[in-house]
Amino acid sequence: MTYDPSPEAVFNRIVPRFTASLLMCAIVESYASEQGARRTAMEAATDNADAMTEHLSLLYNRARQASITTEIIDIVSGASAQSN
Repeated sequence: MTYDPSPEAVFNRIVPRFTASLLMCAIVESYASEQGARRTAMEAATDNADAMTEHLSLLYNRARQASITTEIIDIVSGASAQSN
């Protein structure tokens, strides 16, 4: 039985294409993996920044409240000293 094209011609055409497709698949998979790693890193950075913002806001509000309380105590003490 004869085949047209010959098995060698088919083989010589398929092997380079198969090799190229394997290489392309590896490149695409590597790129997708890198993008996933970048996304994960950015998500972690965002979460850390949010936590830091919450913590700093809490510290700021406590300091502001302490300042307000101190001013109120000074005002009340001054008024109390004047009325006596």
